[in-house]
Formats: sequence, structure tokens, C-alpha cells
Amino acid sequence: MLLKMRGPLTALDIAHELKITKEGVRQQLVKFMDEGLIKVETESKGVGRPQKYFNISELGNSKFPDTHAELTVKLLTIIKESIGTEALQTIIEVNEATGKKRYHEEIDPLPNLKSKIERLVSIRTREGYMADYTEDDEGYLLIENHCPICAAAKVCQGFCASELQIFQSVLGESVSVQRTDHIIAGARRCAYRIVSSAKGFE
Repeated sequence: MLLKMRGPLTALDIAHELKITKEGVRQQLVKFMDEGLIKVETESKGVGRPQKYFNISELGNSKFPDTHAELTVKLLTIIKESIGTEALQTIIEVNEATGKKRYHEEIDPLPNLKSKIERLVSIRTREGYMADYTEDDEGYLLIENHCPICAAAKVCQGFCASELQIFQSVLGESVSVQRTDHIIAGARRCAYRIVSSAKGFE
């Protein structure tokens, strides 16, 4: 879970986070590597030995839920091949409209952008995206460490575009939402840069 949420970490990083000994961490890392759940990468930083970073593997990622992945892919493929891409686009549009309605009901009553993002993070985490956010001088970064519809999104990336539209809709026209990292493109996570152009909206 830690590697899923935080990305590549050293054994010392993990020991500090979990408040256990480095030796205890190494024992777990060896076990998980033997099972193929994590992988190790080395990185050189100046002089000295390269540093080892541990990251979750593709097999490890598969242990996190991908909502009815096999059935979803089959259904989408059948629809696309037997009825056509227009029918598939209709499904995406209906799903987007339903999502917008549900998100708006929870987010619209909130007074400012930060509270809206916090509620959006809560909703997305509830739906299995393991979401979080950070705030900096530019604005906010919405982070999703897992994609429970990844299999479906690989078959039809219209679902990813639809999610971006939902975020834009619920956060408002005065807010810019741009995807900066994309799991489908090979990134560890999906991330969205959120910037408000409206004074006093914060």
C-alpha cells in the first residue's frame, strides 16, 4: 500500500514511514520480490554506491481491485464490434452525465475550491482511486494512485476523457484542470493540475 501510494522508495524510507527497523523492511522486501510483487531499481546520485529504490510491479498492481475487469473488457469489445463505436460513445456519454449529476450533488454546496477538491478526493477514494491532493504556489495537484477501471480505459480511452470533463464541470468554469500524469500512458499514477483564475474563489 505504501509503494502504491508513494511510488519508488528506499528501504530506509520505508523503515521511517512504517516505524520499523531497516532489517525488518529488508525481510519483507525479499519476500515480496520473491513473489514478484515489487521490483528494485538502482539510481546513481553523485559518488558512492547506486541507491536502490523499490517499486510495485505489474503483478503487484494486479492485487489492487480493477472493477470487474475481464467482464467489462468483454462487454465493451462486444458493443464496439457488434453495434459500433457510436453505441460505445453513447454509453460513455450516459455514464459521464450520471457521474456529473452525482458529483455535483455532493460538491456544489461547498463554499470554495479547496473544500471542493477535498470532497472530490473523498469521492474518488471511495470509488477505489486511492486519491489524494497537494497544494503549492501554482494551485493544487489531484493525485490518483490507482485506476479501478484501468482495463476498460485501455480498451476505450473515452472513459479517461469523460473523467476529465467531470472534474472540470464540478470544479467550475473559472478553474483549469489539466492531466499531467496518466496511468494508461505508463505513468505510476494519474495526476491533475488544478488552477483557479478567479480572484477570491479560494
